[in-house]
Amino acid sequence: MINTLKILRHQGKQFIPDLRKAKAPGIFRGRPEISVEKCDENALEDSCPTGAILTDPVRIDLGKCVFCGECARLFPGKIKFTTDYRLTTNIRERLIITEGISKPITLDQDTIRKEIRKIFSGSLKLRQVSAAGDNSCELELNACGNVNFDMGRYGIEFVASPRHADGIVITGPISKNMAAALQITYDAIPTPKIIILAGTDAISGGIFSDSPALDRTFIDNNHTDLYVPGNPVHPLTFINGVLDLLGVK
Repeated sequence: MINTLKILRHQGKQFIPDLRKAKAPGIFRGRPEISVEKCDENALEDSCPTGAILTDPVRIDLGKCVFCGECARLFPGKIKFTTDYRLTTNIRERLIITEGISKPITLDQDTIRKEIRKIFSGSLKLRQVSAAGDNSCELELNACGNVNFDMGRYGIEFVASPRHADGIVITGPISKNMAAALQITYDAIPTPKIIILAGTDAISGGIFSDSPALDRTFIDNNHTDLYVPGNPVHPLTFINGVLDLLGVK
């Protein structure tokens, strides 16, 4: 017992009591801020490996950003990454951060399907599909259910079968080899059902976006209910995004 108390005192409580008020660690790269300071915009644009940086005006597309921090390292007066982990939205265009504008990323309440909050606000079961993912987002999503984050306390859980699920969480850029399996999984989920894209690869293809090995027609043919940026996504980002979608305070 004494040894247990010593460990608790040394490590502190790892369980997060309130995920809605939790703070991300200081090393976490969250929502970027872009100042109006002048810089070599061409060099800034060329510094991004995924083409996430746009110019005139300078913008960062979080749907393409891999959060490597290279732009902030090369242009520290122009770009900095905050620890704001609330990055999710249901409108793709809201993932684009513009210079001189610093405001939280939010969901468009008017476009959230009414059946989502009516049916799933108290209990949401999700089937996760790794569509050629690299296991980074998959590991972080697995961490959402551990003792630290415990997303099950909100009634949100991952399930083994799509027939037991209310929605699908997609990670990875969606390769041709996984396109059919993804569609089959989605078709097996009872309606109404939701689609969540978790991670840069799922949202835009990331560093693989130009690969001929991808088949992203599923994204083009189906409505996405929630975009969760990150490379990989952080559990706090994912859980709070889902709770916002469900209207949980």
